[in-house]
Amino acid sequence: MKYVLLVYGEEKDLFALTPEQGAKLDADSLSYDRALDRQGKLIIAQALQSVKTSKSLRRRKGKRLVTDGPFAETKEQLLGFVMVEAVDLDEALEIADGIPLAELGTVEVRAIYDIPGS
Repeated sequence: MKYVLLVYGEEKDLFALTPEQGAKLDADSLSYDRALDRQGKLIIAQALQSVKTSKSLRRRKGKRLVTDGPFAETKEQLLGFVMVEAVDLDEALEIADGIPLAELGTVEVRAIYDIPGS
């Protein structure tokens, strides 16, 4: 079964890292992604740019509304995601536990919804 591991955290915590700490976090994250890939578990992993560069889009009654930033004001922002193949939720949680950013934030584990007939 496929799961998306949504990695949330406060961008201010990332900005507070020293260059050495940031480089270590990047290296640890890439290393973990490679380990998952070697195990045949990784589908894709991506870090996201700052919410300052994002836009949110809503369409209501045929009209498009585009605003700056994320949909809602929250303390934590979506920092990235990892899509994996796992036997079950327990295995997906075990994989999520290894994500280095779990030390700074939260990892939401969600199963992919298979649209009937797709």
